[in-house]
Amino acid sequence: MKIDGTPYRSIWVDETDGWSVRIIDQTRLPWTVDLVRLTTMEEMAHAIKAMLVRGAPLIGASAAYGVALAMRADASDANLRQAIELLGETRPTAINLRWALARMRAVLQPLERNARADAAYAEARAICDEDVATNAAIGRHGLPLLAARAANGRRVNVLTHCNAGWIATVDWGTALAPIYMAHDAGLDVHVWVEETRPRNQGASLTAWELGKHGVPHTVIADNAGGHMMQRGDVDLVIVGTDRVTRAGDVANKIGTYLKALAARDNGVPFWVALPSSTIDWTIRDGLTDIPIEERPASEVTTMTGRALDGSIATVRIVPTASPAANPAFDVTPARLVSGLITERGLCDANEAALTEMFTDIA
Repeated sequence: MKIDGTPYRSIWVDETDGWSVRIIDQTRLPWTVDLVRLTTMEEMAHAIKAMLVRGAPLIGASAAYGVALAMRADASDANLRQAIELLGETRPTAINLRWALARMRAVLQPLERNARADAAYAEARAICDEDVATNAAIGRHGLPLLAARAANGRRVNVLTHCNAGWIATVDWGTALAPIYMAHDAGLDVHVWVEETRPRNQGASLTAWELGKHGVPHTVIADNAGGHMMQRGDVDLVIVGTDRVTRAGDVANKIGTYLKALAARDNGVPFWVALPSSTIDWTIRDGLTDIPIEERPASEVTTMTGRALDGSIATVRIVPTASPAANPAFDVTPARLVSGLITERGLCDANEAALTEMFTDIA
């Protein structure tokens, strides 16, 4: 995708030295595009944990490059184990992290020490290239859902929650991929962008990238989504996910479950877009088996934005003596999901449909 006309991926190897890794610091968006250079596995682990990079597919790709940086520094068995352990502890909910690290271990463990660094970079590149192709396929399969509602040139209104666009992946995005393809195909598509408290990924990230690509959109408060559905202003909901169970339960950014309830009550289709690497085939019950990350209370008690004088400021919005809880994700039961948009096509959110579509990996 493009930023002011220049094509970018969300993560890449620095072309000047051929080994350090560049990312877009998403904590600085939308106010500035800060391209950060990472040179160590520890720096990559911090970038994942502090959410300089975020989004399940990008977390996996970043972890893969973290292993590559570790192997460049020290390709011993001990350092490989340490890198995978440290990176694996950064974000507990997104299954792509564990998937990517397992893939890196499987490739690197059998190799001689002197072959591991090059192999690690090659595998990380492959994970990134595959992610781009996968997300493009998700976009193609999801496009007919929008096209079917665009008869006679009518506007299609899509509601999304959190950020599942190209900066949450290596490129294209998951939930936003069909929207980008619809826009590029000339369909009149408009996106209701929920702000997504407490980190405001919708207001700061989704709105930013849609705006850069020229997609019409409107930012709304999280609690406005149900109202928009009641008014008939939402044709469908598309969200991403950080983990899907083999039975079709979906873990996504906190607040997604409430949107699914509102969609069901108002007869609005609720679709979830995901690559197959986000499916956790080892569990069925999302409510009991998916770990929910508890993030710092400061994300709830403070907000960062541009002050009227143009400066970037962080302010406290909660009384000093008031504590705060910050569960980062919730689980939407499969019964509330209209269907899943995957790189292989559309399917129902249940075990039979998932295993039939992914019989080779289920």
